[in-house]
Amino acid sequence: MPSEAHSIGRRSVAGALAAAAGVFAAGGIRAAGPRAAGPPTAAASTGRLKQSLCRWPYARIPLPELCHRVKKLGFPAIDLLFPDEWPVARDAGLTVSMGYASRREKSIETGFNDPTHHTLLLNELEVAIPLAARAHVPNLITMFGNRVSGIDDAAAIANCVDGLAKIAPLAAEQGVTVCVELLNSKVNHPGYQGDHTAFGVAVMQGVNSSRVKLLYDIYHMQIMEGDVIRTLRDNIQWIGHFHTGGVPARHEINDSQELNYHAVAGAIADVNFQGYVAHEFEPTRSDPFVSLAEALRICTV
Repeated sequence: MPSEAHSIGRRSVAGALAAAAGVFAAGGIRAAGPRAAGPPTAAASTGRLKQSLCRWPYARIPLPELCHRVKKLGFPAIDLLFPDEWPVARDAGLTVSMGYASRREKSIETGFNDPTHHTLLLNELEVAIPLAARAHVPNLITMFGNRVSGIDDAAAIANCVDGLAKIAPLAAEQGVTVCVELLNSKVNHPGYQGDHTAFGVAVMQGVNSSRVKLLYDIYHMQIMEGDVIRTLRDNIQWIGHFHTGGVPARHEINDSQELNYHAVAGAIADVNFQGYVAHEFEPTRSDPFVSLAEALRICTV
């Protein structure tokens, strides 16, 4: 997940949701009636894993250009697009592997750990989930949120279970998975409460839905706890999506950093993971597509 500077817009929640609905009502993906044609077929070049890339590290590249370039590289999907951007990816032949529910301030800090946020978050998801289903967007991202005075981990887990359980039936009905992201609180997101796998797994066990899963961000969890391969093997039933990034600086996932991503990718494939592995690193090369092609090769297993 990007920093707030990358991840949010300046529109209000109501305005963002209205704009998203307008895109689907007026554009190539309808807001009602029969569903659009099926999603693009995954490229064989990604091996046993479906690989994607996150939009925000390439924000300086116009989205249509980015989509067409990465499609030529062999990527079948792109991650972290807002609803009004989904048709652009489809026009390029890409699946939107994960979408945002809306544009708003403090999207990371505002999560299900605090019950005062539940109405806002549930309203967003209630609008976005049917839109995602019609656009064949398989996943929507949401957050655990920052720590709040008086809400310890046990209370936060209970609050998350209560809120996410309310949206699980709609997600199941529409065939869209709501993914809650694990982030590090040590470097990038001080105060974030869902900063360990055990916290997220406890929430997933409480909700117990095939359509509410963890977004296991390998970069963030390597910083917080390490032991990535064992952890993902032990908890794969609760994981719906992966993000990558080189540790410690969230750059390329090659041998310039501390993780063996080819081995990690092999471990994910070996547990028969059917979701997406999306690359979320900030490239250091002048040509970012060289770094993306490299990441695609590293995680092709």
